[in-house]
Amino acid sequence: MFEISQLRCFVAVAEELHFSRAALRLNMTQPPLSRQIQLLEHSVGAQLLDRSSRVVRLTAAGKAFLPEAARILRLSEEAGLMARRVAKGEQGSLAIGFTSASGYTLLPEVVRRLRQRTPSIALTLKELVSTAQVEALNAGQLDLGLMRAHTVQSELLSLPIRTEGLLLAVPQAEADSWPQQPTLACLHQRHFIMYSPYEARPFYQMLSARFEQEGVAPDVVEHIGQVHTMLALVSAGLGAALVSESCARLQFDGIVFRRMQTEPVSTVCTFRRDNDNPILQMFIRDILPTFEAGSA
Repeated sequence: MFEISQLRCFVAVAEELHFSRAALRLNMTQPPLSRQIQLLEHSVGAQLLDRSSRVVRLTAAGKAFLPEAARILRLSEEAGLMARRVAKGEQGSLAIGFTSASGYTLLPEVVRRLRQRTPSIALTLKELVSTAQVEALNAGQLDLGLMRAHTVQSELLSLPIRTEGLLLAVPQAEADSWPQQPTLACLHQRHFIMYSPYEARPFYQMLSARFEQEGVAPDVVEHIGQVHTMLALVSAGLGAALVSESCARLQFDGIVFRRMQTEPVSTVCTFRRDNDNPILQMFIRDILPTFEAGSA
Protein backbone atom coordinates (compact mmCIF):
# COMPACT_ATOMS: atom_id res chain seq x y z
CA MET A 1 0.00 0.00 0.00
CA PHE A 2 1.32 3.43 -0.88
CA GLU A 3 1.96 6.17 1.64
CA ILE A 4 0.74 9.76 1.84
CA SER A 5 4.31 11.00 1.41
CA GLN A 6 4.56 9.09 -1.90
CA LEU A 7 1.32 10.67 -3.12
CA ARG A 8 2.64 14.10 -2.19
CA CYS A 9 5.79 13.47 -4.23
CA PHE A 10 3.83 12.22 -7.23
CA VAL A 11 1.42 15.18 -7.23
CA ALA A 12 4.31 17.64 -7.02
CA VAL A 13 6.09 16.03 -10.02
CA ALA A 14 2.83 15.71 -11.97
CA GLU A 15 2.04 19.40 -11.46
CA GLU A 16 5.56 20.65 -12.11
CA LEU A 17 6.42 18.05 -14.81
CA HIS A 18 10.01 18.52 -13.67
CA PHE A 19 11.84 16.52 -10.98
CA SER A 20 14.20 19.29 -9.94
CA ARG A 21 11.44 21.86 -9.47
CA ALA A 22 9.29 19.30 -7.64
CA ALA A 23 12.20 18.45 -5.32
CA LEU A 24 12.74 22.13 -4.59
CA ARG A 25 9.04 22.57 -3.89
CA LEU A 26 9.12 19.65 -1.44
CA ASN A 27 12.38 20.82 0.14
CA MET A 28 14.17 17.58 -0.69
CA THR A 29 16.82 16.34 -3.13
CA GLN A 30 16.00 14.67 -6.44
CA PRO A 31 17.27 11.09 -5.75
CA PRO A 32 14.90 10.38 -2.80
CA LEU A 33 12.08 11.99 -4.78
CA SER A 34 12.69 9.60 -7.69
CA ARG A 35 12.80 6.71 -5.22
CA GLN A 36 9.42 7.69 -3.74
CA ILE A 37 7.87 7.75 -7.21
CA GLN A 38 9.32 4.30 -7.99
CA LEU A 39 7.90 2.89 -4.75
CA LEU A 40 4.51 4.40 -5.54
CA GLU A 41 4.47 2.91 -9.05
CA HIS A 42 5.41 -0.46 -7.59
CA SER A 43 2.53 -0.27 -5.10
CA VAL A 44 0.04 0.85 -7.75
CA GLY A 45 1.28 -1.70 -10.26
CA ALA A 46 1.48 0.75 -13.16
CA GLN A 47 3.89 3.33 -14.59
CA LEU A 48 2.62 6.79 -13.77
CA LEU A 49 5.34 9.00 -15.29
CA ASP A 50 7.12 8.77 -18.64
CA ARG A 51 10.80 9.57 -18.12
CA SER A 52 11.98 8.36 -21.58
CA SER A 53 12.59 11.88 -22.87
CA ARG A 54 14.03 15.05 -21.45
CA VAL A 55 10.46 16.16 -20.65
CA VAL A 56 8.49 14.41 -17.88
CA ARG A 57 5.02 13.37 -18.98
CA LEU A 58 2.10 11.63 -17.30
CA THR A 59 1.18 8.24 -18.68
CA ALA A 60 -2.47 7.37 -19.24
CA ALA A 61 -2.45 5.65 -15.85
CA GLY A 62 -0.81 8.72 -14.31
CA LYS A 63 -3.46 11.04 -15.75
CA ALA A 64 -6.20 8.86 -14.25
CA PHE A 65 -4.36 8.56 -10.94
CA LEU A 66 -3.57 12.28 -10.44
CA PRO A 67 -7.03 13.62 -9.49
CA GLU A 68 -7.59 10.72 -7.08
CA ALA A 69 -4.17 11.25 -5.52
CA ALA A 70 -4.90 14.95 -5.11
CA ARG A 71 -8.28 14.14 -3.54
CA ILE A 72 -6.67 11.76 -1.03
CA LEU A 73 -4.14 14.44 -0.06
CA ARG A 74 -6.90 16.99 0.37
CA LEU A 75 -8.93 14.58 2.53
CA SER A 76 -5.89 13.78 4.66
CA GLU A 77 -5.26 17.48 5.23
CA GLU A 78 -8.93 18.07 6.09
CA ALA A 79 -8.92 15.11 8.48
CA GLY A 80 -5.86 16.48 10.23
CA LEU A 81 -7.40 19.94 10.45
CA MET A 82 -10.63 18.55 11.86
CA ALA A 83 -8.73 16.50 14.43
CA ARG A 84 -6.82 19.59 15.55
CA ARG A 85 -10.02 21.66 15.75
CA VAL A 86 -11.78 18.96 17.78
CA ALA A 87 -8.78 18.63 20.11
CA LYS A 88 -8.90 22.40 20.71
CA GLY A 89 -12.65 22.36 21.32
CA GLU A 90 -13.31 24.33 18.16
CA GLN A 91 -15.34 21.62 16.45
CA GLY A 92 -17.27 18.58 17.58
CA SER A 93 -20.52 17.74 19.34
CA LEU A 94 -22.06 18.12 22.78
CA ALA A 95 -25.17 16.41 24.17
CA ILE A 96 -26.91 18.56 26.80
CA GLY A 97 -29.73 17.51 29.09
CA PHE A 98 -31.91 20.13 30.74
CA THR A 99 -34.93 20.34 33.00
CA SER A 100 -38.02 22.22 31.90
CA ALA A 101 -37.20 25.04 34.36
CA SER A 102 -33.65 25.49 33.04
CA GLY A 103 -35.02 25.44 29.50
CA TYR A 104 -36.73 28.83 29.94
CA THR A 105 -33.68 31.04 30.53
CA LEU A 106 -30.50 29.10 31.29
CA LEU A 107 -30.40 26.71 28.35
CA PRO A 108 -30.86 29.42 25.69
CA GLU A 109 -28.01 31.37 27.26
CA VAL A 110 -25.77 28.28 27.36
CA VAL A 111 -26.49 27.57 23.70
CA ARG A 112 -25.91 31.21 22.72
CA ARG A 113 -22.52 31.32 24.41
CA LEU A 114 -21.49 27.96 22.94
CA ARG A 115 -22.47 29.08 19.43
CA GLN A 116 -20.63 32.35 19.95
CA ARG A 117 -17.48 30.52 21.03
CA THR A 118 -17.66 27.62 18.51
CA PRO A 119 -20.11 28.34 15.66
CA SER A 120 -19.56 24.93 14.02
CA ILE A 121 -20.45 22.87 17.10
CA ALA A 122 -23.17 20.22 16.76
CA LEU A 123 -25.56 20.27 19.74
CA THR A 124 -28.03 17.63 20.89
CA LEU A 125 -30.58 18.99 23.38
CA LYS A 126 -32.75 16.67 25.50
CA GLU A 127 -35.38 17.82 28.00
CA LEU A 128 -35.23 15.36 30.91
CA VAL A 129 -36.04 15.43 34.60
CA SER A 130 -32.99 15.39 36.85
CA THR A 131 -33.10 11.66 37.67
CA ALA A 132 -33.30 10.79 33.96
CA GLN A 133 -30.36 13.10 33.27
CA VAL A 134 -28.24 11.30 35.86
CA GLU A 135 -29.09 7.95 34.25
CA ALA A 136 -28.24 9.32 30.78
CA LEU A 137 -24.94 10.75 32.04
CA ASN A 138 -23.99 7.40 33.57
CA ALA A 139 -24.91 5.64 30.31
CA GLY A 140 -22.78 8.02 28.26
CA GLN A 141 -25.83 9.42 26.43
CA LEU A 142 -25.25 12.96 27.71
CA ASP A 143 -22.12 15.04 28.07
CA LEU A 144 -23.64 17.71 30.29
CA GLY A 145 -26.76 18.02 32.43
CA LEU A 146 -28.43 21.22 33.66
CA MET A 147 -30.33 20.32 36.83
CA ARG A 148 -31.03 21.25 40.42
CA ALA A 149 -28.20 20.89 42.92
CA HIS A 150 -28.24 17.49 44.62
CA THR A 151 -25.96 14.70 45.77
CA VAL A 152 -24.57 12.66 42.88
CA GLN A 153 -22.44 9.53 42.58
CA SER A 154 -18.67 9.76 42.74
CA GLU A 155 -18.43 9.21 38.97
CA LEU A 156 -20.22 12.53 38.41
CA LEU A 157 -19.18 16.07 39.22
CA SER A 158 -21.55 19.03 39.65
CA LEU A 159 -20.49 22.66 39.39
CA PRO A 160 -22.76 25.65 40.15
CA ILE A 161 -23.86 27.66 37.15
CA ARG A 162 -26.76 29.83 38.36
CA THR A 163 -28.85 30.66 41.43
CA GLU A 164 -32.34 32.14 41.45
CA GLY A 165 -35.06 32.96 43.91
CA LEU A 166 -38.16 30.92 44.70
CA LEU A 167 -41.60 32.15 43.76
CA LEU A 168 -44.91 31.21 45.33
CA ALA A 169 -47.48 30.50 42.62
CA VAL A 170 -51.06 30.81 43.88
CA PRO A 171 -54.46 30.74 42.13
CA GLN A 172 -55.49 34.28 41.25
CA ALA A 173 -58.87 33.78 42.91
CA GLU A 174 -57.12 33.10 46.25
CA ALA A 175 -54.38 35.71 45.96
CA ASP A 176 -55.86 37.97 48.64
CA SER A 177 -55.58 35.17 51.23
CA TRP A 178 -51.80 34.91 50.76
CA PRO A 179 -49.18 37.33 52.17
CA GLN A 180 -47.51 39.83 49.85
CA GLN A 181 -44.12 38.63 51.15
CA PRO A 182 -44.71 34.93 51.76
CA THR A 183 -42.51 32.65 53.83
CA LEU A 184 -42.51 28.86 54.14
CA ALA A 185 -44.65 29.18 57.27
CA CYS A 186 -47.61 30.47 55.25
CA LEU A 187 -47.82 27.09 53.48
CA HIS A 188 -48.62 25.20 56.70
CA GLN A 189 -51.74 23.07 56.20
CA ARG A 190 -52.57 24.85 52.93
CA HIS A 191 -53.30 22.94 49.71
CA PHE A 192 -49.92 22.46 48.06
CA ILE A 193 -48.70 20.90 44.81
CA MET A 194 -45.41 19.15 45.57
CA TYR A 195 -42.63 17.89 43.33
CA SER A 196 -42.44 14.18 42.60
CA PRO A 197 -39.99 12.29 44.86
CA TYR A 198 -38.99 10.23 41.82
CA GLU A 199 -38.97 12.41 38.70
CA ALA A 200 -38.05 15.67 40.48
CA ARG A 201 -36.11 14.20 43.39
CA PRO A 202 -33.62 17.09 43.94
CA PHE A 203 -36.36 19.71 44.31
CA TYR A 204 -38.50 17.33 46.37
CA GLN A 205 -35.62 16.63 48.76
CA MET A 206 -34.68 20.28 49.01
CA LEU A 207 -38.22 21.46 49.83
CA SER A 208 -38.87 18.55 52.18
CA ALA A 209 -35.73 19.41 54.16
CA ARG A 210 -36.73 23.07 54.38
CA PHE A 211 -40.27 22.23 55.47
CA GLU A 212 -38.95 19.89 58.17
CA GLN A 213 -36.47 22.48 59.38
CA GLU A 214 -39.21 25.12 59.66
CA GLY A 215 -41.80 22.74 61.12
CA VAL A 216 -44.10 23.35 58.15
CA ALA A 217 -46.54 20.67 56.97
CA PRO A 218 -48.36 21.65 53.76
CA ASP A 219 -51.44 19.71 52.69
CA VAL A 220 -49.96 18.02 49.61
CA VAL A 221 -52.70 17.35 47.06
CA GLU A 222 -50.52 16.15 44.15
CA HIS A 223 -46.93 15.13 43.40
CA ILE A 224 -45.84 16.39 39.97
CA GLY A 225 -42.64 15.89 37.97
CA GLN A 226 -42.90 18.74 35.43
CA VAL A 227 -43.25 22.39 36.38
CA HIS A 228 -45.59 23.33 33.52
CA THR A 229 -48.06 20.65 34.71
CA MET A 230 -47.68 21.94 38.24
CA LEU A 231 -48.53 25.49 37.15
CA ALA A 232 -51.49 24.25 35.15
CA LEU A 233 -52.88 22.70 38.36
CA VAL A 234 -52.29 25.97 40.24
CA SER A 235 -54.17 27.80 37.49
CA ALA A 236 -57.03 25.34 37.93
CA GLY A 237 -57.24 26.27 41.63
CA LEU A 238 -55.98 22.99 43.12
CA GLY A 239 -53.41 24.63 45.35
CA ALA A 240 -50.22 26.66 45.57
CA ALA A 241 -46.74 25.67 44.37
CA LEU A 242 -43.13 26.78 44.73
CA VAL A 243 -41.22 27.30 41.51
CA SER A 244 -37.93 28.87 40.50
CA GLU A 245 -37.91 32.48 39.35
CA SER A 246 -37.38 31.60 35.68
CA CYS A 247 -40.70 29.73 35.62
CA ALA A 248 -42.56 33.04 35.82
CA ARG A 249 -41.84 33.35 32.10
CA LEU A 250 -44.50 30.72 31.50
CA GLN A 251 -47.69 32.58 30.66
CA PHE A 252 -50.49 30.89 32.60
CA ASP A 253 -53.76 32.68 33.14
CA GLY A 254 -55.14 32.68 36.66
CA ILE A 255 -51.80 32.59 38.53
CA VAL A 256 -50.19 35.20 40.78
CA PHE A 257 -46.46 34.93 41.54
CA ARG A 258 -44.94 36.28 44.75
CA ARG A 259 -41.28 36.19 45.71
CA MET A 260 -40.57 33.93 48.67
CA GLN A 261 -38.60 35.17 51.65
CA THR A 262 -36.32 32.14 51.70
CA GLU A 263 -32.98 30.93 50.39
CA PRO A 264 -32.50 30.84 46.61
CA VAL A 265 -32.09 27.60 44.72
CA SER A 266 -29.10 26.55 42.63
CA THR A 267 -28.81 25.05 39.18
CA VAL A 268 -25.70 23.00 38.49
CA CYS A 269 -24.06 21.56 35.42
CA THR A 270 -23.26 17.89 35.95
CA PHE A 271 -20.92 15.70 33.91
CA ARG A 272 -18.88 12.52 34.18
CA ARG A 273 -15.42 13.01 35.64
CA ASP A 274 -13.91 10.75 32.96
CA ASN A 275 -15.58 12.51 30.00
CA ASP A 276 -12.72 13.74 27.80
CA ASN A 277 -14.91 15.43 25.15
CA PRO A 278 -12.87 18.55 24.19
CA ILE A 279 -16.07 20.58 23.75
CA LEU A 280 -17.10 19.76 27.32
CA GLN A 281 -13.65 20.67 28.60
CA MET A 282 -13.80 23.95 26.66
CA PHE A 283 -17.25 24.70 28.17
CA ILE A 284 -15.99 24.10 31.70
CA ARG A 285 -12.80 26.09 31.15
CA ASP A 286 -14.01 29.02 29.05
CA ILE A 287 -17.80 29.38 29.27
CA LEU A 288 -18.89 28.21 32.72
CA PRO A 289 -16.92 30.97 34.53
CA THR A 290 -18.77 33.62 32.48
CA PHE A 291 -22.05 32.72 34.22
CA GLU A 292 -20.67 33.82 37.60
CA ALA A 293 -23.06 31.29 39.17
CA GLY A 294 -24.81 33.87 41.24
CA SER A 295 -26.87 35.75 38.70
CA ALA A 296 -30.39 34.75 37.84
